[in-house]
Amino acid sequence: MDTDTRPVLTRFHRLEPPAVVPALDSGFRPAVLTNRRFVADVQGRAEGVRLVLGLEQAEGSVSHYSARLLPERHPLADDNYAYAERLLKFLLWQRGAWKVYVAGPRGIFEHLRAVYSTDGERAFDAHFMGTQVYLKPFTVVYCEAEEIPAPRESHRSLGRHLEGCRIGFDLGASDLKISAVIDGRPVFSQEIEWHPREQTDPAYHKRHILDALRLAASKMPRLDAIGGSSAGVYIRNRPMVASLFRGIAPERFDEIRNLFLEIRDEMRVPLEVVNDGEVAALAGSMSLDDSAILGLALGSSQAAGYVTPEGKITDWLNELAFAPVDFAPDAPVDEWSRDRGCGASYFSQQCVFRLTDRAGISLPSELSPAKKLEWVQERLEAGSEGAMAIWQTMGVYLGYGIAHYADFYDMRHVLLLGRCTSGRGGRILLEEARGVLACEFPELAKRLSVQLPDERSRRVGQAIAAASLPEIGEKASL
Repeated sequence: MDTDTRPVLTRFHRLEPPAVVPALDSGFRPAVLTNRRFVADVQGRAEGVRLVLGLEQAEGSVSHYSARLLPERHPLADDNYAYAERLLKFLLWQRGAWKVYVAGPRGIFEHLRAVYSTDGERAFDAHFMGTQVYLKPFTVVYCEAEEIPAPRESHRSLGRHLEGCRIGFDLGASDLKISAVIDGRPVFSQEIEWHPREQTDPAYHKRHILDALRLAASKMPRLDAIGGSSAGVYIRNRPMVASLFRGIAPERFDEIRNLFLEIRDEMRVPLEVVNDGEVAALAGSMSLDDSAILGLALGSSQAAGYVTPEGKITDWLNELAFAPVDFAPDAPVDEWSRDRGCGASYFSQQCVFRLTDRAGISLPSELSPAKKLEWVQERLEAGSEGAMAIWQTMGVYLGYGIAHYADFYDMRHVLLLGRCTSGRGGRILLEEARGVLACEFPELAKRLSVQLPDERSRRVGQAIAAASLPEIGEKASL
């Protein structure tokens, strides 16, 4: 009989319970509380051990993260393994990496290398980061701290360019949104139905996108630039992983990776396309006239985008749907990575569906996921106590999740977006999240603004933000 020889993941000896307990999840153990308790334990000891992680991404970009661990003879030293593994997991999905440098205790390195191997517990993460995103074998190497390549973060000054005649587009699963924008003012917008996910020929995607671009271009005296967004991982205008292209066979995926480079050449203007979460965060930054913004979209899954304090977009992945926020041993299992406690199970319609049984709500099985969410939201608007408990629970999750993200992002604003935030649900999420921050993280609550889009944000919109991505070179004028 075959036996499982994968390394056993070490769990924390003690998980910190929340002061604000979610109505429908008494077993929730927020990652932020256990991490902060671990950090406090280490800081209370002069002989803590240094750990430095270096994450190498595309084109030589390198990101560093430093932490301290308990000394090896400490009675709770095994928590070092759990802390280091959960830390690396978060950093991978926040920043991305195909190569991880580990400077610290040799045992920690051996553990991480085994867990993030092709046959380890995190084989999904290793395959995704290596083969799918960065097109290189995922590697974990041991070194001294001074041997890690110097930090070289890649931040791009994309967006906020409103001059000239531009096109903004957003590629959705059921429609392609296109807008013509002149000097920051939309003059034409249209949603075009398409069905990209089941298509097996890359020519389908190219034809539909080009037709839409040419339609929008026909509404302006000339075309100066094109900017767009779509769900998925994009690196320098190349889609590396995207659900829209799931029907394309691996042997033909290079045609998709070069799709927008070819479209740029055919349209003969600057073109930039990035993840839709980044564009949502950029739209929020433009509407607020401020930076240091984390945008969180609670939709069919969880999407995120980040604008730095300098107002730039990073080349980080920001795929927080896969980043752990709950360390409970019985936390829900993510359907893709098979890991527990990941963001998508807490900050999306997946969370709503997961909690319906606990709330005493039976979902109609014949409805599509989108219609199921609408069905539950209708009950929320009608005053259902069960539906209210779902959004209250998700709001508590959100408060602890935001505090967790604040330990990794330099941010002044959190912008909540997505279909789960519509109507009464958005107000409940906001109230509960702010309540958690005020109770458990009062200093953070004072300096962090958590909000839903206001009317100005809606006026700026995704289309204008997308259209503003490319720089024209010389300022255009009509």
